[in-house]
Amino acid sequence: MAATQSVSQSPHSLCPPSYKRCTMTAIPQTQPVLAKCKIPLGLIVTPYRTLQPGEEPVPVVNPPQIVRCRRCRAYINPWVQFVEQGTRWKCNMCFLTNEVPGFFDWDGEARQQVDRMKRPELTHSVVEYIAPQEYMVRPPQPVVLLFLLDVTYPAVQSGMLEAVCMSIMGCLDDFPNVDGRTKVGFIAVDSALHFFNLNSGLADPEMLVVADIEDTFIPLPEDLLVPFNDSRLVIEKLLAGLPNMFRGATATQNCLGCALQAAFKMISAMGGKIVVCQSSLPNLSEGALKPREDPKVLGTPKEVTLLQPQSPWYKSFAVDCSRTQISVDLFAFNSQYLDLATIGSLAKVTGGANYYYPTFDPANSQDLTKLSAEFKNYFSRPLALEAVLRVRASKGLKMSRFHGNFFLRSTDLLALPTVDPDNSYAIEMEIQDPLPSAVACFQTALLHTSSSGERRIRVLTLTVPVTDSLGELYTGADEYAIATLLSKKAVEKCLTSNLDSARDELVSRLTDLIGAYKNAFTSSGQNSMLILPQNLANLPLLVMSLLKHDSLRTGGGIVPSDVRSFAQALLCVYSVEAFVPAVHARFWALHNMDATCGTLEETSGAVIFPPLLNLSSEKLERQGIYLLENGTEVLVWVGRAVSQEICALLFGVQAYDQIAFGKLPNELSKRVNNLIGRIQEMRTLMTTTHPILYIVKEDGDPLLRMRFLRQLIEDKLDSGNSYPLFLGYLREKMAKPASMF
Repeated sequence: MAATQSVSQSPHSLCPPSYKRCTMTAIPQTQPVLAKCKIPLGLIVTPYRTLQPGEEPVPVVNPPQIVRCRRCRAYINPWVQFVEQGTRWKCNMCFLTNEVPGFFDWDGEARQQVDRMKRPELTHSVVEYIAPQEYMVRPPQPVVLLFLLDVTYPAVQSGMLEAVCMSIMGCLDDFPNVDGRTKVGFIAVDSALHFFNLNSGLADPEMLVVADIEDTFIPLPEDLLVPFNDSRLVIEKLLAGLPNMFRGATATQNCLGCALQAAFKMISAMGGKIVVCQSSLPNLSEGALKPREDPKVLGTPKEVTLLQPQSPWYKSFAVDCSRTQISVDLFAFNSQYLDLATIGSLAKVTGGANYYYPTFDPANSQDLTKLSAEFKNYFSRPLALEAVLRVRASKGLKMSRFHGNFFLRSTDLLALPTVDPDNSYAIEMEIQDPLPSAVACFQTALLHTSSSGERRIRVLTLTVPVTDSLGELYTGADEYAIATLLSKKAVEKCLTSNLDSARDELVSRLTDLIGAYKNAFTSSGQNSMLILPQNLANLPLLVMSLLKHDSLRTGGGIVPSDVRSFAQALLCVYSVEAFVPAVHARFWALHNMDATCGTLEETSGAVIFPPLLNLSSEKLERQGIYLLENGTEVLVWVGRAVSQEICALLFGVQAYDQIAFGKLPNELSKRVNNLIGRIQEMRTLMTTTHPILYIVKEDGDPLLRMRFLRQLIEDKLDSGNSYPLFLGYLREKMAKPASMF
């Protein structure tokens, strides 16, 4: 669609793909044509995403009345039509005509004419309304942060408790507290529950221990959850003193379930966020889990049992939380088994997020920097509370399935106690009835409470043309959105069936799409060729990359079930922009990059990157230095024959054997650090993940070397196919069905 086709002809009429994108930029009129082309129809929506530097904020409007269609309740947007001399507007969803309110043309306060075509509702596809009283069932809730901290022996001895306390302490200024109503509380958890009286009048916090966890009760009616502004000094003393309080901890049992129940009792009347920092398997009382990791099962069809919850308790608890506007975020620290498949459902159902630090070592300064950076972004980013999200579409379209972290309250209404800015939601659609218009519209409305205490509605409107031309459907397909949607469907298939079934279905969907395109546009003499339009040329590569990702790979060594569960949890919430580098890393050469690379672009201020390289070891030269990032790590590969000059400029040493990374006062070092810094900044803002930097020497640490080489997914590594072999496998499968490799 061209912006000039909108009613205001504003360039902002087109919905930015970072907020919402469709797998097809032109959709068919009927379901039979959609079925014939084999392109999955769906949306990837990231409604509350964090802005990157230089991006314009979403316009906020506070009209006397929010203008909506009387029949389908769609919001007025840049793609409506004005009829009857501009006195009425025609809904672009259901085509009903509605009256245009007088304030669109007349400013009552200024007593003058205004140009309706300058109203943000008509010029911007993404707008945010300040909601009036009728959109509230109660006064907007305050921000509530209730921390559950693991204080068992493993948590204390590993240094996790001290690192978490210090990181939270360093982020107190970043707490969401615009309206001054934020409330904060803490519960320490081992085989008992440790509550803390944080009354602002106390010189030091008082600890109250509840050892009888079979009948959990709240030991104090007030002062366990306190106004942040009033009790900040007491909170600081608690965070500074907690590690010493439990320095001699010997308890190895953890009653997380009881702590969650206590937290629920404390905040269920108002809602809020429970932040769980966990380092040991919950193994006592409610929600007790057993260690069930079995290396013999990993990589076999039986592995799916380890990826499914072993107990329904956590999901059932999460449903109760969702009903009372409570979300749960999990920060998990442990290389030992934690059963993320089970406790991760807390975030899945409540709209929260999981963060996993399997190799966390507080003695490593990079690990501490990563934790601090992620906590800082976690607390300082925009926060939306007590939200519901609804997707409307043009007459004839139907939402058939949703993917992401939420509770589905009705057929098209997602309940989100908090809206995580990093989280995306995928919606699959089907065409129920022939589409009556030449344009289809998808509108997402997010009703929420902002962290400043205002009730607001964020509306995102996307339009796409309708066509029955197969050529236009294929050339308008979005390969990155398709791959992102298929990844979420693959995770769902894995959890309901098994790993091999998910992998088989991915390949089948790819070959079906290629086959449908070939049948429509090629002659019989080209049967042995894989043919796709240019805009879908990378889809086979993305599917192969997904098959080699930790979430779905079967070769190349064992993937621990917690690692796989976490990888699958991320795929469920990734936006397109986060998904692509996660499965197909970005790869650059540093030793021969242009002099402008690593400097700032004059007009936009963006860092200039070198040209991207294919993910193949054929690109590695022995005298080269390479940069690779996959969303969670930044890896710098140093070839064995690197020159002394580059060693001196980048690493401050004269020889390859002495290499370590640092920031040096020379041009090359500054430019390389600009590239790395921009990657870390972008990933932290986009996914609250601060990538750790690793220096990988060609003949250095074998584990680091393998970590880097595994990202070169076009190569044949372990039991996985190279890209040419994978394309050959696809050709064979299309010629004659074959078993999965």
